[in-house]
Amino acid sequence: MDSLAEALLRGAGPEEIEREPLPEEYLGAYLSAADQGMFQGVADKDVRKSLHVGRVPMPELAPDEVLVAVMASSINYNTVWSATFEPIPTFRFLERYGRLGGLAARHDRPYQVVGSDAAGVVVRTGAGVSRWHPGDHVVVSCIQTDDHEPATHADSMLSEGQRAWGYETNFGGLAHYAVAKASQLVRKPAHLTWEEAGSSMLTASTSYRMLISDKGARIKLGDIVLVWGATGGLGAFAVQLVRSAGGIPVGVVGSEAKVAAARDLGCEVVVNRNEIGLTGVSTPEQAVQQGKRLGKLIRQHVGEDPHVAFDYVGQATFGISTFVVRRGGTVVTCGSSTGYQHQYDNRYLWMNSKRILGCHAANLLEQAECARLFSLGRISPVLSTSYPLTQVGEAARLVQQNQHVGKVGVLCLAPKEGLGVTDPELREQIGADRLNPLRPSCHGERARS
Repeated sequence: MDSLAEALLRGAGPEEIEREPLPEEYLGAYLSAADQGMFQGVADKDVRKSLHVGRVPMPELAPDEVLVAVMASSINYNTVWSATFEPIPTFRFLERYGRLGGLAARHDRPYQVVGSDAAGVVVRTGAGVSRWHPGDHVVVSCIQTDDHEPATHADSMLSEGQRAWGYETNFGGLAHYAVAKASQLVRKPAHLTWEEAGSSMLTASTSYRMLISDKGARIKLGDIVLVWGATGGLGAFAVQLVRSAGGIPVGVVGSEAKVAAARDLGCEVVVNRNEIGLTGVSTPEQAVQQGKRLGKLIRQHVGEDPHVAFDYVGQATFGISTFVVRRGGTVVTCGSSTGYQHQYDNRYLWMNSKRILGCHAANLLEQAECARLFSLGRISPVLSTSYPLTQVGEAARLVQQNQHVGKVGVLCLAPKEGLGVTDPELREQIGADRLNPLRPSCHGERARS
């Protein structure tokens, strides 16, 4: 471990952090451009074969950037996409970014350090950064934007220059150090551990935009919200947000083992999709038939059809979502983990004045509002387990095979779980059990080593 990392782990202050030299290389989880064709004709695209852990060169900082010593990160599904080189290899994004020239050319390398979540300590700032300083505890949002573009100042998610950090850029969060724009940073909730904070922001803020923000469905008191994958990284936050907003979350899960977890998160109704034959659809006719079964069950429990369907599953569920929401209802989507080509019977959409709303991540204000909800204890992390950085392939494989609940964390510089809390009084006030609804025990389970 380098001297800067050692200083951070013994609690160094800002002056000592600035005095310590940066290492020339650092440990990171990366993909190799030479591997892009490795899965051609292969049915099981095992991400453990493409995700490497090794030392990579420390990049130069741009004036508007910061260098963060990453204490913890997590696995998001975009890392699975990156590591399977689908739907397209992310090296194409890096090549396109590099063509902008200047410091953007740093991103176009024969390797890509991936990861779109991070919690850690600022160790260096670019010449143009005034808001953040060495020693600040931060979480890194997953979106980089071009703040010179007019659209960014209305909603950065409409900016043509926005990029998913660690997916469409290099130097992401699954590493000992990460390069981010200063405009990506949000102050870390002081009562959370590194692994709790490092596993929350991408999926929590995306769920916030989809459901709460004026850019999303804007749910209200009493709304019934159908949440597909209610114990997944997105769904588990969606359930909490619906409850906090006074809505009625109806969760769909894929096994009996996940039913109890969904109830613990706050679902008033939990549907095991296997019990009523929600096996995934390939035609609009199948979507209608399965939608009728699901709709009947929901009405039996709550008396009404859903106002909103929260759908990131995609091809296997989207047709059901468009059928099952009520007249005037909304299907809000942020992804398609089972496939991008959706089929549905459009008559049920237009004749019932329903709408489909697309959301992608969240702007910085939405991220900050989401962090505030953590600090208020209104929503809690949904971490279920953690792996060390050296086992990032195993962590990603767990997510790839949908064998997890909530979020799978990755310890980077943090040597163990439970570190990083700077407001223990607030943590005690909220209660460790509420902070870890999906953990087998509250910090009793240590990261695998």
